[in-house]
Amino acid sequence: MNHPTTAGLGAFAGLVDLVRAVRPLFGEDAPSAEEIERRLRGTLGILPPPAAPAPTEHGRWSRNGVAGVELSWETGYGPRAGGWLLGPAGQETPLPGVLALHCHGGMKFFGKEKIADGPAGLAHPSIGVFRDRCYSGRAVADEIARAGFTVLAHDVFGWGSRRFPSADLPAPPDPGLGEPDDYDRRAGAFEDPMAKTLGVLGTSWGGLIAREDLIALDILRGRPETTNQAPGVVGFSGGGARAMIAAALSDRVGAIAVIGMMSTFPALIDRHLLAHSWTLMSPGIGTVADLPDIAGARAPRPLFVGYAERDELFPLAGMRAAHQALSRRYAGTGAYTGVFRDAPHSFDAVLQADVIRFLAATLPRG
Repeated sequence: MNHPTTAGLGAFAGLVDLVRAVRPLFGEDAPSAEEIERRLRGTLGILPPPAAPAPTEHGRWSRNGVAGVELSWETGYGPRAGGWLLGPAGQETPLPGVLALHCHGGMKFFGKEKIADGPAGLAHPSIGVFRDRCYSGRAVADEIARAGFTVLAHDVFGWGSRRFPSADLPAPPDPGLGEPDDYDRRAGAFEDPMAKTLGVLGTSWGGLIAREDLIALDILRGRPETTNQAPGVVGFSGGGARAMIAAALSDRVGAIAVIGMMSTFPALIDRHLLAHSWTLMSPGIGTVADLPDIAGARAPRPLFVGYAERDELFPLAGMRAAHQALSRRYAGTGAYTGVFRDAPHSFDAVLQADVIRFLAATLPRG
């Protein structure tokens, strides 16, 4: 997990006004949903998806009330993406789908394992420690599946099955660290140089991740375990950034839940912006729209936002301003729910229960 820094524009703060005089910033021109999608695709450099990737099944399991299917698919380059399709054990009829998006968390050796238990159960003791800090010790994707949904948790560019081979990382290994911890240390240092490479190529971390999330969304929608209604998308922290971007890019999403990833951009710039990863903070993202505009781009599509009042990555004033902006955007619809928790940066058990109730209300059983 990254931490706040006081680094900002400081004496050069006038740059914001200079940019604003040239082009709209932070959604000040009130872009439409179509314009937000157009800007996102151009700014993030989103590449065309492969033609209808067909996932391969590698096995099935059932444990603790959850039945799982291990999947993998091609994305057009690099290693195959791995995904786990989860549902309540014994379920024989299709259920509403939910795409569960793992966070960044400074942990790249694992991706989907942070939010789901696979065929072998808990993947590594470090996952348990991470979940205790961020998820009340729970595999949140399993919790959603047990509640009566078909859930897909998958890896994206840079994480888990899609991580870079250790030999490709420039920093030397530390023999005193175990493999996951040493990999995460080296992969963290590699994130900035890779962002530079992706920028030269005309794409970005955010663009590649969004592309792979949209691929996974299509795979989930095509599974026989899923009803034909538009799925929900759920994510915490970097996963919340992924959720709002994927939903802004697609008209095939039925409901969105964003946890621990909401503020206005102006509130982030001076003290908090540099605390965040490239998952969301792509060059030019502030010229697309403000964060609440992106999350609520397709209002009145149902939206749940969970705010952690002691979140070290976001200023409380920015969270409250975002909540007000979303309340205005959704005025008269009843389709926006904003919940404030007296908690640090986390997707705790209380918010998990809130999200499950939200999904049950917005993704009915047909």
